[in-house]
Amino acid sequence: MKQRKAEWDVVITPKRKWYSLNLNEVFRYKDLIILFVKRSFNSQYKQTVLGPMWFVINPLLTTFISTLIFGNIAGIQSDGIPYFLFYLVGYTLWNYFSTCVSTTSTTFTANAGIMGKVYFPRLTMPISSVLFAAINMLVIFAMSIITMIIYMLKGCSIHLTLNILLIPILMFQTAILGLGVGIIISSMTTKYRDLAILVSFGLNLWMYLTPVVYPISDLSPKFRTIILLNPMSAIVQNYKFALLGIGDMEIKYWIVSQLTTIVLFLIGVLTFNRVERTFMDTV
Repeated sequence: MKQRKAEWDVVITPKRKWYSLNLNEVFRYKDLIILFVKRSFNSQYKQTVLGPMWFVINPLLTTFISTLIFGNIAGIQSDGIPYFLFYLVGYTLWNYFSTCVSTTSTTFTANAGIMGKVYFPRLTMPISSVLFAAINMLVIFAMSIITMIIYMLKGCSIHLTLNILLIPILMFQTAILGLGVGIIISSMTTKYRDLAILVSFGLNLWMYLTPVVYPISDLSPKFRTIILLNPMSAIVQNYKFALLGIGDMEIKYWIVSQLTTIVLFLIGVLTFNRVERTFMDTV
């Protein structure tokens, strides 16, 4: 009786290069990535009453509070866009980015037990966190489109153009930037555990340095340039331009943002690979 041939074999070899991404191996473990995504979903909503409904409730509550505080009380302008829609659109990419950073920043500390028991490409864990955050982002994006349609039916001067085709590119860049920043922080927290506590504070500060709750047009030319050097600023501003048609397309600063994204991602993967070796020795 012939033995069934294995579909594929796993050969574990030491990493000899100073930089090793090895996406082929990560892709071979795509089923494990899906399993990690399901684990994140179950752990977050398993014993909640409303379950996945929090995907909708969270952004609605955040947008409502922002509309009340920044729009009605503070009176911050919204470039002629209804406050609720302006803040909902602004939070779409920012919420995705902040979720990517906060979840991937605990890759080593939260998964030490799994890493010490079995071999698998460690990048599957932060990638699964990014994919799980993408589910939440797509829900908010769908809510933004529905809200836009409602306001358009009410006579609001909002028009969808071909610029909307830029949105998938902006979403992908946000994922890469969040992944890069997150795994850099994750690598640093193996030595400096206090850094994990500062992540939430740092993200809140970063948000106010990004045109999420205010239009870039309200800033002075000098301060506007400083804000746009933030890699997330050009992404959020171009996203608002592509979807709502407000402001200008920041091509120059978007190119700078893209280069910064690539550099941070490469630094993140490099530090992730180097820290992985020393971290595994202590697990």
